[in-house]
Amino acid sequence: MDDLAPADDFADLAYNVFSKRCPSRSTLEHVTGRWGALTLGALHEGTFRFNELRRRVDGVSEKMLSQTLHALERDGLVHRDAQPTNPPRVDYRLTPLGHEIAERLLTLIHFVEARQDDVQKAQERYDEARGTL
Repeated sequence: MDDLAPADDFADLAYNVFSKRCPSRSTLEHVTGRWGALTLGALHEGTFRFNELRRRVDGVSEKMLSQTLHALERDGLVHRDAQPTNPPRVDYRLTPLGHEIAERLLTLIHFVEARQDDVQKAQERYDEARGTL
């Protein structure tokens, strides 16, 4: 039998991400989306200013990073510290909840990195079987 519990086993939980009306879906999207996961992973390394973080998360646009940080801050995963200096200085760091989530994400990220050779071989087999190379 499968190690995963049937969905019915979670019926008594306050939140059920498999339910279309569950508010945890948006949090899951913020955390597991490309920019959310990479931003949380980068912030696990410490406190960053916006442009430092943007350089660390290679490829993210200023607009997407800003939107991502706002969503993660609203979810209570990122703390934004704006200092009243001239020019203004804004630092971002993980909250305790954000740190806990980032650790779990990094486990997945490191697993994917470690198994990327297997993924690429599977992609090549798939493409060869379909003649899409």
